Amino acid sequence: QQAYENFTDDAEAQKGSGTGSGIGGKTQLPQFHDVPFSILFLVHLGAMGYFLHVGLSNYDDQGGEGLDYRGLASTVSTCGLFAAVLTTLSLFIIMSFAEAIIKMALYFSLAVSLYVTIQGFLSGQIFVGILGAIGLFLGACYVYFVLRRVPFAAANMKTAVSAVKANQGLLLLTFLFLIIAFGWIIWWSIASAGALNAGWYPGYIFLFLLSYFWTQQVIQNTLHVTAVGVVGTWWYKPEEASSCCSPAVRSSFGRSLSYSFGSICMGSLAVSILNALQGLVRMARNNGKLRWLLCCLDCCLGLIGNAIEYFNKWAYVYCGIYGYGFLDAGRNVKALFEQRGWTAIINDDLVDKTLSMLSVAIGFLTGIFGMWLASAHPEVFGGIGFDESPGTVGFIAGLLVGFLLSRVTLGVVASAVDTVVVCFAEAPAEFEANHPEQSAEMRDAWKQVYPEECASIL
Repeated sequence: QQAYENFTDDAEAQKGSGTGSGIGGKTQLPQFHDVPFSILFLVHLGAMGYFLHVGLSNYDDQGGEGLDYRGLASTVSTCGLFAAVLTTLSLFIIMSFAEAIIKMALYFSLAVSLYVTIQGFLSGQIFVGILGAIGLFLGACYVYFVLRRVPFAAANMKTAVSAVKANQGLLLLTFLFLIIAFGWIIWWSIASAGALNAGWYPGYIFLFLLSYFWTQQVIQNTLHVTAVGVVGTWWYKPEEASSCCSPAVRSSFGRSLSYSFGSICMGSLAVSILNALQGLVRMARNNGKLRWLLCCLDCCLGLIGNAIEYFNKWAYVYCGIYGYGFLDAGRNVKALFEQRGWTAIINDDLVDKTLSMLSVAIGFLTGIFGMWLASAHPEVFGGIGFDESPGTVGFIAGLLVGFLLSRVTLGVVASAVDTVVVCFAEAPAEFEANHPEQSAEMRDAWKQVYPEECASIL
């Protein structure tokens, strides 16, 4: 609580000496926001606890007979450590070669399209080859027009990684949240299977899908809001955000689980409803009836879901920095960018594409490591009945673990980048005073790419 008050007082003081435009948020007094949604989420977890009990009871009634997962657990744990090392190394690589990494991500997408095109024509699948050629052309046009924005994205990403490296407790929190996410998958699987086996009406599938996606979104967004709070403190008051378990890490994590938790549950619920509906639509498509109509519906739901997620990520920045409720946060951050004329800036997605490529690369390398590990010890998956193809199982396990772990960890960098953009819009003077080297680099990059949009603050 003391750390929160220190940050509140400091942020208010800094706002008074910022750009002088009156644009931006104001730090709110500590209070619980959107409480009904947090209560609803906790009630939902209680219900899922009941279904977990039902599922475990069914398992006991069957005599407790099952498979031996110890070999799989050992492989997954080892692959997790390997992926953690690769992810940590990727942060240092981003710091040193940000522009090169972003360009590699762009050219990698072209290489994939080229491969699909060549493979399609060589295999006689002309339609696939044509689609690949169209994708290659559109991708080449995209790369041509966005190459000039690479220095801008690189400067943002380097500043964000600097904030994360100064507060490495955030990385420890990502591992904690990853464990929670894995635990939730196991919990949900047992609970949903137990409820359906106990004779629950299949129409409840939607509710179980909603439960799965809602909890997944809450886990993800809690980490997002925590990272936002830490980077906000690093921006305004770096002395409180410059160690592994800094006061900023502790207070931001505490606020995410208390004052802002209702807002996190509220924003997560909207996305989860659409995800659950998409799940039902995709299940219905497998029946082969009205597939074209269901395909269009799936596409529409996906577009709406992406729009809501886009709104959420910026709203959560104001939740994490200033302590707004969800809807107020969304309105204020939208007003900020509209008044600045920064709609083009916030639509820049080079950082997200780069981090996604890094996650895929880490997942692939971890999959190769898992395949080698399983091939060296072929008996490791005997307990789950995969004596004949341990390498394949090892690759799949490593791929999933590497991708998920790196995605969650690098997601913290994405959250930090979002916070950097918002703080730079509101308080460039504070950034110049507290972090002069990063400020100089960002100013040069932003003036180079967006000179008109940034004229009011540079």
